[in-house]
Amino acid sequence: MKQRPFRQIDVFTATPYFGNPLAVVLDGAGLDDAAMQRFARWTNLSETTFVLPPTDAGRAAGADYRVRIFTPGGELPFAGHPTLGSCHAWLEAGGLPQSGDALVVQECAIGLVRIRRRGHLLAFAAPPLTRSTPSPALVTEIAAALGLSAQQIVTAQLLDNGPVWLGLLLDSPDTVLALEPDHAALKALGHKVGVAGVVKSQADIQLIARSSREARAFNGHDVPVSAEPDLEVRAFAAPIGVPEDPVTGSLNASLAQWLTAEGLAPDRYLAAQGTCLGRAGRVHIERDAESQVWVGGESVTCISGAVTL
Repeated sequence: MKQRPFRQIDVFTATPYFGNPLAVVLDGAGLDDAAMQRFARWTNLSETTFVLPPTDAGRAAGADYRVRIFTPGGELPFAGHPTLGSCHAWLEAGGLPQSGDALVVQECAIGLVRIRRRGHLLAFAAPPLTRSTPSPALVTEIAAALGLSAQQIVTAQLLDNGPVWLGLLLDSPDTVLALEPDHAALKALGHKVGVAGVVKSQADIQLIARSSREARAFNGHDVPVSAEPDLEVRAFAAPIGVPEDPVTGSLNASLAQWLTAEGLAPDRYLAAQGTCLGRAGRVHIERDAESQVWVGGESVTCISGAVTL
């Protein structure tokens, strides 16, 4: 065992203790899988990351560092808030990107992930999404576990960008916030579930989405994201030991890829998550002219020191 630099970061917030915490071991060299998993169980956070030098192939492809991501129950190929929080910690510890200040490239199990820097805001390029229509029987079972009626579900998709989520678009943010899930039933069903409710009406969303596309096409200017959230999101992950996640980058990425592609959300919007847990997570979404979705947020360091591992 040795002393290793350590940070605990709050992600998707500029105010400490209102986002999603992440443990970051900034020197994971020499640790085996069992040691990483044991420490992740001990922190008891939704995710713990270990920063490592990139592989030779990763470095040749432009990676600045490599990260391994663990939940208390196992390793993940990719996750959003660990990506932003690890990048924040790596930069704060003196990391220097190969390609200049505007872009960091992270290597993880899913491959290379680009992270854009704009002031205090870091945003990752959402990995490719595979989506499909879930069976009606599965949606019915999930709805029962969530306490939803069929009329409250607008549409559903299975979303896979590394982590797999069953995504549900509900009829309103109020429905999202009122959910009191049966977490044991969700665990038995074996599906992580992400739910979202659009603040604005469908007509407003279609108008905003069209205006956003037109502004990007004809004016070349970004359409400013609203100060108030456009979407309310919750994430239930009982199958991996997390009944409700405070703020979830991978879920917000897949929701954004789905909803913007279908015209159910504008190309730029602000999502709120964590409200029911006493948090105030804010996730900035942008779908650029090449249809790449960027998922961003602020991060703040809450604990800085060393850990014996």
